Amino acid sequence: MSKLVISLVALGLAANGLSGCANMSETQRDTGTGAAIGAVAGAVIGRATAGGNKGRSTATGAAVGAAVGAAGGYLWSQRMQQQKAAMEQATQGTGVGVSQTSDNQLKLDIPSDISFDVGRYDIKPNMAPLLDRLAASLNQHPVTTVTVIGHTDSTGSDAINDPLSVNRAAAVRDYLVAHGVAANRIAIDGRGARQPVADNATAAGRAINRRVEIFIAEPAR
Repeated sequence: MSKLVISLVALGLAANGLSGCANMSETQRDTGTGAAIGAVAGAVIGRATAGGNKGRSTATGAAVGAAVGAAGGYLWSQRMQQQKAAMEQATQGTGVGVSQTSDNQLKLDIPSDISFDVGRYDIKPNMAPLLDRLAASLNQHPVTTVTVIGHTDSTGSDAINDPLSVNRAAAVRDYLVAHGVAANRIAIDGRGARQPVADNATAAGRAINRRVEIFIAEPAR
């Protein structure tokens, strides 16, 4: 068995060991596991791209991979699960989708019937209680970050839809900030009509596409 294979096996075992240490916090376990897995990937890349000095390339790749693995990704901690449960309860019966994404973010998918009227970006009255509950939850969990993304249907041109989608995201951000959430925790973006989730050829489909998505994440530290 080559030295590289032995090293990779050892790193893989280290990752398993880190994930199972009883005295580590969840953040420490996930960060440690990420570092070990990143080291494995980095070692493979370094070995594969090495020239004459394969040993140094493998070691360098492992070090870079460990740093990337430790720094990247999001946690799904007990706090995140608590926020998900709280938002599920707060949005029950409203049509708002609450889910955990594949990269461990909490996603709120807010449809047009409770978010914004056609062509407008002012907060509708029936959206306010949801944002009130969201602001309270965010203030209870100050380590999380928020990304708000606005969408439109395909009616109108990009010149209209792009700023409208940004303004919808900004309206949500401003509401949360007014209710105590730090502005530097919130990023916004507008996608116009470029990311439909339903058929824009029908009125029902266009209504689904006019939406706001809110992503809440707890960065790995």
